Amino acid sequence: MLALMVWPLLAGASCKKASKDPEPSADPQDIVKAADNAHKTPGAGSASGSAGSAASAQPAVKVDTTPLAGLDMGKLGDDKKTIFYKLVDSLPSPCGKAHSLRTSYNEDKTCKRAPFAAKYIVALLEDEATEEQVKSEYDIHYKAGKTYQFKLDGVPMAGKPDAKVKIVEFFDYGCPACREFKPMMDQLLKDRGAQISVYYKMFPLPKHTNSKSAAKAALAAMAQGKFHEMHDQLFVKDPDEHAHDGVVAIAKDLGLDMAKFQADYDAADARVAADIKEGDGDDVDSTPTLFFQGKKYEGPMHPLQDAFHRNHGLQCGYCTPGMIMAASSFLQENPNPTEEEVRESLEGNLCRCTGYQNIVASILDAAGQMATQG
Repeated sequence: MLALMVWPLLAGASCKKASKDPEPSADPQDIVKAADNAHKTPGAGSASGSAGSAASAQPAVKVDTTPLAGLDMGKLGDDKKTIFYKLVDSLPSPCGKAHSLRTSYNEDKTCKRAPFAAKYIVALLEDEATEEQVKSEYDIHYKAGKTYQFKLDGVPMAGKPDAKVKIVEFFDYGCPACREFKPMMDQLLKDRGAQISVYYKMFPLPKHTNSKSAAKAALAAMAQGKFHEMHDQLFVKDPDEHAHDGVVAIAKDLGLDMAKFQADYDAADARVAADIKEGDGDDVDSTPTLFFQGKKYEGPMHPLQDAFHRNHGLQCGYCTPGMIMAASSFLQENPNPTEEEVRESLEGNLCRCTGYQNIVASILDAAGQMATQG
C-alpha cells in the first residue's frame, strides 16, 4: 500500500547532475546461457585451453523449439514462434534466478511470474513487436533490480527508527524539485510515520552554489537536536540565503549555541563529501532520489499497476482504481493466493467494462512479483 501512495511523488521534474559515460558490462544474455548450460551439464565450465577455443569456434546452437506446456501460441506465425523460442532461452528468469525464462517456466514452481512473463512475450509478438522491442519491454518489467546498502549510523532521520520499511532520500536544498517534493514526504510521514523510517542523505549538486553550505548547516543543527527545524527553514528560505551568513542567521533564530554550530558546520565537510561519494557509487544521478528497502525508485508503477497493464486487466477510469485498491488490500492479507481465492475476493466488485479473467491474471501476477521483491 505504501508504494501505491508514493508512486506519484517523483513522477515530475528532478535536478540532474552531470552524466557519466556508462561502463561496459557483461551481456546479460551470455550470463543466462552460461547459467543454463551449467544447470544442464554440470562441470562443463571446467574446460580450458585449446578445448575452450574449439568450443568457441563452433556454430551457434540451434534454437530449441520445444513448446512450453499450457502456453497458447496459436496466433503466432512460424517466424514469430522462432523469435519466441530464442527469447525464452536468452531472457533471464523473471524471479531473479540464475537461469533462463524457459527454465523458470518448466522447472521452478516457486517462480509464479514465469507463466505471465511467457504470456507477455507472446502478446507483444502478436502485436508485431520486434525482437529488440520485446527484450526492452521485458527488461523494464522483469529485470531484477539492484539492491543497495547504505551507511545509516548517525544519519538524520524521521519516522520510526526500527520500522521494517526504510526509505533513503538523497536531496539538495537548492533543488526546486526537492522543494516541491518535501511537503509530499512530510505528509507521508504524518500518515505513515509509525510504519516507516526516512533517512536523509546530503547530495548538493555543484550547479547549486550554496547547497553544500545548507547541507553543512543541517548537519551542524542535528548535533544540537535541531535537524528538522533547520531542514524546514532551509526549504522555506530562498537558496540565495543558504550561504554561510544566511545559515548562521537561521541558527541564531533557532536558538542554537553559535560557537558549537560554527565548529560543527566546519567539521561537516567530511560528512557531506561522504554522502556525495556514497550517492555517486549508488547510481544517484538526480535529486530527489529515493530508495525503498534498498531498491532505487525508478518509475511510477506499483507491481499491481504494472501487472494490470501487462495482462490487459485495465478497465474504465471508474473501475480500475477500485479494483487495484481492493487487490492491494487483499494481497496484504493474503500474499500467496490461489485463483479461487482471488475470484472470491472480487465478488463484491461489479464491473461491466470487461471480463474478469485478465483481472484475476493481473492479481496473481502481481502477487508473484511482490513475493519476489520481498
